[in-house]
Amino acid sequence: MKNIPLLFTLLFIIGTVNTFAQTSCCAKPGSTEAFASLSHDKQFVALHLEPAPFILGKPAGKEITFKTPDGKEGYAYEIKAEKPTGKVVIVIHEWWGLNDYIKKESEKIYNGFGDATVIAIDMYDKKVADNRDSAGKYMQSVTSERGEAIVKGLITYIGPKASIATIGWCFGGGWSMQASLLAGKQAKACVMYYGMPEEKTEKIKNLNAPVLFVFAEKDQWINKDVLAKFESNMKVTKKSLEVKKYDADHAFANPSNPKYNKDFAADAFKIAMSFMKTNLK
Repeated sequence: MKNIPLLFTLLFIIGTVNTFAQTSCCAKPGSTEAFASLSHDKQFVALHLEPAPFILGKPAGKEITFKTPDGKEGYAYEIKAEKPTGKVVIVIHEWWGLNDYIKKESEKIYNGFGDATVIAIDMYDKKVADNRDSAGKYMQSVTSERGEAIVKGLITYIGPKASIATIGWCFGGGWSMQASLLAGKQAKACVMYYGMPEEKTEKIKNLNAPVLFVFAEKDQWINKDVLAKFESNMKVTKKSLEVKKYDADHAFANPSNPKYNKDFAADAFKIAMSFMKTNLK
């Protein structure tokens, strides 16, 4: 009987450790941390082959720095429109970070518009991964607080009169929706490639931008259950959602990914550009 208090203490410690592990690994459903926790999933990590070295030959844009509301600085790659039109596209990188692949994609978006400023935001604070271990660590390190501060700082840099579209892939897909939420009435279009949607309807009620959700039907993580919940929440809150489905796997639009599908990626890009152009007026 003397060992009973010790037994209860051990059970309490074990239960506390298990609870902490579940919270830290899984986070809250629908949160940005929830997607970041996928870096603990060996299958998810294995899906992302390390990108081949690539250097953008003649950058069309330049690196910029801006203040963030948490007293720090944020970083981005900006390609300014030749003649300011008030249209701005915020591009949000996937789990590798703001590398030259993302800068090249940003230039592709810029050329597709012709009259919009395109800014690729750096959510990793100048850290760029060239291997899966680093990518996982960087993705885990982005807290909601710091991520929101970076986005808010960029929106302040852009200014209150601009109309904003957001687009992102994977990690950046989820942050595309968060960025549109933070942009308030300035948000005019939100494109999410297989990213984690916001799940709280009280937050979704504040969304002003229509959403284009690019869905990979073979995705084990941003799967049919996630999509069904998202569709339900958008319907309940009376928000506009367009879903484009592809018989593809997660990250199918990434040229460095083994699941890359050139035709699907080209089609999705065409639809995303049309969606942003239509709504970003």
